[in-house]
Amino acid sequence: MIKNMKKDIHPVYYPKARVKCACGNNFTVGSTKPEIEVEICSACHPFYTGKDKIIETGQVERYRARLAKKGSLKLKTKKAKEKKEKK
Repeated sequence: MIKNMKKDIHPVYYPKARVKCACGNNFTVGSTKPEIEVEICSACHPFYTGKDKIIETGQVERYRARLAKKGSLKLKTKKAKEKKEKK
C-alpha cells in the first residue's frame, strides 16, 4: 500500500489503529495514532441509526431562564406586542 515516500518526514502509520467509542463500539482503521477515542460513531449516531438521541439536553431552557433573570425576554415580548397593537 505504502509506496515510495520520502524518508523521515512522515509520521508513523498504524494500519490497524483501534477506535473506541463512548457507546462501547470498537473498530479498526488506518491512522497516525495507535488508539483513538471518540464520543459518537456510526453505531450510535442518530443519522445512521434512525433514532432520535438527545446528547445535550436543556440548552434552550437554560438560555431562556438566563434571559428571564435579566428581564430582557419580557422586554422583547412587550415591545413586540406594542408594535402589533400600533399596526
